[in-house]
This record gives sequence, structure tokens and C-alpha cells, in this order.
Amino acid sequence: MIYIEPELLDRVNSWLTTAFDTETQDYIKNLIASNPKELKEAFYKDLEFGTGGMRGIMGIGTNRINKYTLGKNTQGLSNYLHKEFPGETIKVAIAYDCRHNSKTLAKVVADVFSANNIEVFLFEDLRTTPELSFSVKHLDCHCGIVLTASHNPPEYNGYKVYWQDGGQLVPPQDAAIISEIENLDYSEIKFEANDNLIQLVGKEVDDAFIDASVKNGSFTSQNAKDQLTIVFTSLHGTSITTIPETLKRAGYKNVHIVEEQREPNGDFPTVKSPNPEEPEALKMALDLANKVQADIVIGTDPDSDRLGVAVRNNNNDLVLLNGNQTMVVMTDFLLQQWQKNGKLDGNEFIGSTIVSTPMMQELANAYDVECKIGLTGFKWIAKMIKDFPNQDFVGGGEESFGFMVGDFVRDKDAVTSTLLACEIAAQAKVNGSSFYKELLNLYVKHGLYKERLISITKKGIEGAKEIKQMMIDARENPLKVVNESKVVRLEDYQSSISKDMVTGKESQITIPKSNVLIYYTEDGSKIALRPSGTEPKIKFYISVNSKLDIVESYQEAESLLELRIDAILKDMNLS
Repeated sequence: MIYIEPELLDRVNSWLTTAFDTETQDYIKNLIASNPKELKEAFYKDLEFGTGGMRGIMGIGTNRINKYTLGKNTQGLSNYLHKEFPGETIKVAIAYDCRHNSKTLAKVVADVFSANNIEVFLFEDLRTTPELSFSVKHLDCHCGIVLTASHNPPEYNGYKVYWQDGGQLVPPQDAAIISEIENLDYSEIKFEANDNLIQLVGKEVDDAFIDASVKNGSFTSQNAKDQLTIVFTSLHGTSITTIPETLKRAGYKNVHIVEEQREPNGDFPTVKSPNPEEPEALKMALDLANKVQADIVIGTDPDSDRLGVAVRNNNNDLVLLNGNQTMVVMTDFLLQQWQKNGKLDGNEFIGSTIVSTPMMQELANAYDVECKIGLTGFKWIAKMIKDFPNQDFVGGGEESFGFMVGDFVRDKDAVTSTLLACEIAAQAKVNGSSFYKELLNLYVKHGLYKERLISITKKGIEGAKEIKQMMIDARENPLKVVNESKVVRLEDYQSSISKDMVTGKESQITIPKSNVLIYYTEDGSKIALRPSGTEPKIKFYISVNSKLDIVESYQEAESLLELRIDAILKDMNLS
């Protein structure tokens, strides 16, 4: 006889009731009889809201994405909306990406909202995450939902919640809504739709979003645009619905699309991972770019909030930029445009995150604007805009290949950012420069910064325990020296304490608590440790820097920084 822990059995038995359909109950009974390990993985905990909402493997159980876990989320959110906006006609917008079951799950979510007397704007087909963020304000909604697991593997799906400003849930709403959800029983979910309250939307919102993207991301002459050759791939995702049309309306004519990856497909058949952070994902695009002699290559993830960019270096070879490099070039370009138009008066700010390149602060200093730093995740940059309405947001990004242009979208936006990348490349080319040369010029002006991310995957229950223990060990035995350079400051975002390791003086960290540790060393290196909020990984972010006197010295200086990162990783037993 198979032994099942009493607590786990209680969780499982609660799903063997009439609140769940017979197919679900039969599947669970089969797991009890034949696969106790999978039963435990599926039920040992409830899926949690992380950095980018709720993501998980699709399937049956409390630790899985299914109609019941998403139905419970939506019922709790419905209850909260009615409490928060009494007497109002509540409206929500819902979008979904190309993943398996996204369309079906989006309809389940719409049904539950409508059953709770909430008006629903449901996109008629898959749409990008930035368009959902835009649509919340455009349609005057109280909140929005997008069904997506971003760049996670095909077996995943997810549920992201947006508030009235178009940004993702942040304190205090997140805790209040999670509490509402946790206090619910599955039997309380209202699945019976009121179809009169569900309205399909599409072209009208598309047109408004694309026009707004062109308005916010286009700065360049038509002559410059005509000289730029672009290769674009949607990596089987949703951006195919928006980016080609955005580039067309902005005036770009030489756009080559990777046809083998044009069709949305939740299996992502031509790539190991639909993540533009992975060089392999852009291989087909790079091959096409070499064939047509393109100036720039852009690929986006399944829900089109991240973008990967490749440009030609000084040897005319295509090179992939990392998220930090793309971010600093984009930010500097935007600040230039604001400066040219006389819009910089010192009341502006750019946004970044605690694990992104410190070079963003150098850019802010150069233009005499503020650089606000928040936790990982664009919801925190959106919160900056919300919290400081009297300041103007120029743009901002994070190392994980996300960027936001202005505040008309309140999440990372690969649509407008794709256009912006093309604008930079077009303007640079017509002026005898290039995207790559503009990056090197910034390094000469502000210092050469080099970053690398190391991710260690630890799956399942045991993996989660290992990651937890790694962070405990790092806190209990903090590094004093890294690669022969003394640690001069240690920031612990869980305890909200920044400690000067030389004087012992402690100060409070004012941004919200998070499970992150950051070391700063005497030689200017920065090492951050952070468990992922969306994947079973622990991440190590390394940043080093040096002066760069002239562009011609770049290769040698970069090689030295690469060696320094290698030495840091070896010293920390990560290589």
C-alpha cells in the first residue's frame, strides 16, 4: 500500500469532491494508485504569485495551472474588486498568448468574471502582453489579465494581473488579493458565464496601441528608415500580430521576417527555448540576416515583452547584445531626444533594477535626471511612475531583455522597444555610425561595464529546498573577499539592511523586501544572488567595470573584464 502524508492527503481529498469534475477526480485517483511522486509535486503547495505573476506547469493539482487554480484566483479577484469599487460598473480586459490551453483558460477567466457581474473585454485572438497593459487604460478598466508564461518551456502557462494604471499588481493590492484568494474554497468559484457581459475586442484596440507605439517610439527621418534592413522573428509567439504592422506604419520597408517561426505555436518547434536571451533562439534570424545583409536582428519572446537584439560590430559581423547593453543604448537615445526637444528640466527620471547594470546611474548623472532603482520586475518600474506623478518618466529597463518607452504601457514592451531599436540603428547608420559604435562611444564616455548572468536550475520539491538552503548559507556565511578584492558593502533585501563591511555601520534599505543579497567589492565589482520568481532557478548576477579611454582599446579592455568575471565565478565555485 502506498503511503501518503496526512497533510498531503487532506489537500488531495479536497479535490475529490463535487466541486471538481469527474475527469479531474479520476485523474487524481489514478495518481494516488500509480504515481505518488507526481501526486506530491502537484499538490504539495499552492502556486504562488512571483516576480511576473503566477506561473506553473499545466495540469491537475494546487501546484499546477488549471481551470480551478485560475478560477479561484479570478473569484478572489472578483470579490476584491467589488469590495474596492462598491457601486461601480467594474470592467476587466483579458488577453492570452500562443501557449497550449491559453485560449481555453482565458475563456474560463472571462466566464468567472462575468458570473460575478463584471464586464469583460476579451481579445478575440492572441495578443501581446504590452497591448493588454495598454488596453487596461485605453478601455478604462479596473484591472487586466494576461494568460502567459513568457519564455518558460512549453509545459508552462501563467496568469498576470494588471491594475487600473496598466501596471502589474504591487503592494498593497497584491497582499489583499492573495488573502482574498486564500480564504476561498474551490466550491465558491462561479463558473457559469453571463455571456451578455463578455465583449470580444480586437482591431480597434490594435490600431490604438500600434499608433501609440509609433508616436512614442519614432524619431527618425524617412530617408534614414529607407536605408535600414531589418530581420525580425516572433519565435512562434504573439508579436507577429503587432510588430510587423508597427514597423510598417512607422515607415520601415526593408523588413524580413523569419517565415519558419512566423506561425504562433505553443510547442515552439524550431527552438530549444523561446527566449531571446538564449543565442540559439536567434540562430535562424541570424542566418537570414547574413543572407540579406541586414543591419539589425530582433527576436521577441512568446508574449512579446522581451526582445533580443543583434547588430553588426566594427568587423561587420553580427553580435548579440545582452539586455544591459541594449538598455543603456536605448536609454541614452531617449535622453538625447528629450534633450534635443528641450524637454529635460531636471524633473525627469529613468528606471532600472537592483540586479541591472550600474551604468544606468552614470547615464542619469550625465543628463542630470534621476535614476530610480527598484526590485526585479517591471511592476516596480510601473509603480515608480504611479508613485511619482509629478515627475516625467523617460524610459527604463532591466537586464533580462526588457525595456519600456515612456509610460503609455506600464510593463516591459517589446513592440515599442523593437521600433526604438530600429530608430537608433537607422539614425546611426545615416550619420555614418551604427548601433554598435554608439554603444562603444557610451563606454568611452561613462566607463566600460560588463555583466554576466549565471542561472542554476533546481527543479521540484528538492530543488526548491536546495535554493532556499543556498540563500540561508549565503546569509549565515557572507563572503568577505571575492577574487582577492574585499567586500566593502553587503545589501540584504530580505532584512532591508545595507552594511558597510569596513566600518560595520548599518543603514536601512527603503525599497520593499525581497530575497536578494548583493555584494560590492573594493575593485568595483557587484555580485547579486537571487532565486527566480518565475522559474526553478537561483541566479547570480556579476557586474564589473573599468575605464575605456578610446574605442580602439575596447576588445582588450573587454577581454580583461571577461577574465575578471571568470575569476569571480571560479572563486565562488560557480564555474
